[in-house]
Amino acid sequence: MIELMRSNDAVLISFVDALLKDAEIGHFVADAHMSILDGSIGVLPRRIMVEADRLDQARRLLRDAELGHELSR
Repeated sequence: MIELMRSNDAVLISFVDALLKDAEIGHFVADAHMSILDGSIGVLPRRIMVEADRLDQARRLLRDAELGHELSR
């Protein structure tokens, strides 16, 4: 799995999660339960990890949704 993006924005993470599910791209949200450590204040970013062989497709999907600026390098 390779990092597609990271963000503190729970709504953005949910939206990208839904986009990837609809496109049937294997992924998972890493660090989703880290709010236990940061006291639910959203300091620690969540990461969306995708299957290595689907990374290009996932990156294209986010660019098409005008979220290219959110992509990890």
